[in-house]
Amino acid sequence: MTTQYDDLEVQTAASREARHMALLQKQLLRLRATEKVALPDVEMTSLADLVLFPVLRKSELGARQKATPPFGGMAVSHPSHVFQSPGPIYEPGGVSHDWWRFGRFLHACGIGRGDIVQNCFGYHLTPAGTMFENGARAVGATVLPAGTGQTELQVRAAVDLGTTAYAGTPDYLKVILEKADEMGVSLQITKAAVSGGALFPQLRQFYADRGIACLQCYATADLGHIAYETTPGAGMIVDEGVIVEIVTPGTGTPVEPGEVGEVVVTSLNPDYPLIRFATGDLSAVMPGQSPCGRTNMRIKGWMGRADQTTKIKGMFVRPEQVADLVVKTGAARARVIADRAGDADIMTVQLEGAGFDPAVIAAAVQDVLKLKGDVQCCAPGTLPRDGLVIEDRRTYET
Repeated sequence: MTTQYDDLEVQTAASREARHMALLQKQLLRLRATEKVALPDVEMTSLADLVLFPVLRKSELGARQKATPPFGGMAVSHPSHVFQSPGPIYEPGGVSHDWWRFGRFLHACGIGRGDIVQNCFGYHLTPAGTMFENGARAVGATVLPAGTGQTELQVRAAVDLGTTAYAGTPDYLKVILEKADEMGVSLQITKAAVSGGALFPQLRQFYADRGIACLQCYATADLGHIAYETTPGAGMIVDEGVIVEIVTPGTGTPVEPGEVGEVVVTSLNPDYPLIRFATGDLSAVMPGQSPCGRTNMRIKGWMGRADQTTKIKGMFVRPEQVADLVVKTGAARARVIADRAGDADIMTVQLEGAGFDPAVIAAAVQDVLKLKGDVQCCAPGTLPRDGLVIEDRRTYET
């Protein structure tokens, strides 16, 4: 267990909300000063008022960037880098102290002065390599900008330089270690900071058996660092530079505490304000406080994708349509199930609530989803709280 990165990690909930509110008000002023960014005229009195702002989705950001390159008219300041992610989506980057906020995570991994970090994240077009390098500099570590591939050279560099820490995807460190075994050399790596893929329990144990403490974080190219582990199996603590909400996919409506939903993030980075940016990832809030003593909210980490868009009978059904169906029918929640009967697609619509008129419901389904299907009325509280609004049960095995 490490000491805290700063006092922000152990502040009270009231202090954190007051700080976030002050920073958020400054973000809104920056955005409203930008003619191309339209925001509702909302007077915020608490963070709960964030729900009054629209969710910004990556597809919308991409469309804005095509219309107004490179950043879609967003309020971007002092960019030192421009990165390209699939889409394409262009993200600004900065080089000021801990601009991406990864120092907090690397500190939790025990990485600091005296460490040599072999940074195996890519430096080509996408920002991951630069993100982790910026964080390593923030904690005083030395960086080997190794990138990906050329594993034999990676091993040789690790031996020659005495690399003590690894940064990269969860699985590539195993490739390096096995190549070192094959070459008959020993490495001095005892710490690993990973992201960008699944860290399975057996892989974490593999590293632990070799004396390597491995922790993971959750981040995106648009937002930077979002949440991080300090203790394996104890969830991820939300970064102090963002506000995280968990909402029903396709909507901006927060789910009940503990329910699975889409991760929506408001960034407090003054150089790139993003208000209610939808990551497209699923997660859930964990109850209680981390055993490490940090006091911010915890999430369960990555639990799948929220973009559940599915093609049924040749028509796309999207989470946003399911949200519209809930509004139109007055249901508490809804779930669309795609399945097969022989070689044909079938659709079942489950609506949670009571007192539905079957004819009205059937018409609403046809109108909103543009498809006909079987409608099932479910008692309140019976639909699963697993983040799914569209469930595809079809298999394509022959």
